[in-house]
Amino acid sequence: MKAKFRKRLLLSLAFGALVFIGLTVFADAGKLAAAFGQFTWALFPVVLACSSMNYLFRYLKWDYYTRVLEIRPSTSANVIIFFAAFLMAVTPGKLGEVLKSYLLKQVNGTPIARSAPIILAERLTDFIGLTILILIGAWVFGQAQEVIVFFAVFFSSVTALLAWRRGSMAVIRALERIPVIARHAHHAVEAYDSVHLLLRPKVLFNAVVLSVVSWFFECAGFWIILHEFHAPPTLLKASFIYAFSTIVGAVTMLPGGLGTTEGSLTGLTMLAGASRDIAVASTFLIRVATLWFAVVVGIVVTLAFQHRLNVRIEDIDID
Repeated sequence: MKAKFRKRLLLSLAFGALVFIGLTVFADAGKLAAAFGQFTWALFPVVLACSSMNYLFRYLKWDYYTRVLEIRPSTSANVIIFFAAFLMAVTPGKLGEVLKSYLLKQVNGTPIARSAPIILAERLTDFIGLTILILIGAWVFGQAQEVIVFFAVFFSSVTALLAWRRGSMAVIRALERIPVIARHAHHAVEAYDSVHLLLRPKVLFNAVVLSVVSWFFECAGFWIILHEFHAPPTLLKASFIYAFSTIVGAVTMLPGGLGTTEGSLTGLTMLAGASRDIAVASTFLIRVATLWFAVVVGIVVTLAFQHRLNVRIEDIDID
């Protein structure tokens, strides 16, 4: 791994630790320890299984997109590429997931400009799927309905604009007049061709369905934790809290949504009727089972299978 990335990973870990320390102080360490003591730890593997199902359906979406663009690595290589990118889960806005495009180029020569739009489509359909889950639970929860409408309108508008080929090409042609950008214009056209294919109605519908299913599993994992603590939120409310907090963390562009996601999870869970210590304990458990579990999976896959990808991870520069 490049020293620069190791430094960023360590900084993210340090920031994550500070967030956990801050929440521990907020909840009162003694009460928080007591809350963890009443949790049935035999259920934690079930929560990890929910996260694993999220990863499985997100992989199916990645594999679907590569087939739509007729990028055809072997199944084993595609699985390794997808899960190795989890190493980048704590990069700002998950932009480090462009590692998948880099690895595809190493495996079968696919230009990065052709495959990188998959990452854009993944994030966009993730947001749409999460927004759908939020909408389902918003009216039950009775909170932040105006914000939810904003999210729905915003992501729908972005999708519609990207799918509008004439308008998008007009923007690209306008950018071509800027000297610094002009020499990269052909990459923009190639990238947009991929975006346009990925946002066709049938492809978009299938991807959104996979997104809703995948993120619902993590919502269910959060609800299992809350239910074990006898916290008030129902499955629909838990889905709202988790999906909303995930979007809040993502739009801040902070590494892994650190700080903002935890704050939203804790605050909304308390707003739903849980005590401070239970809200913080639930937040700790679900973040370990989702964000940090993903990082561990990425590290294990990367170290175990990098030789299969004809690349040494330590030689990769993520900039």
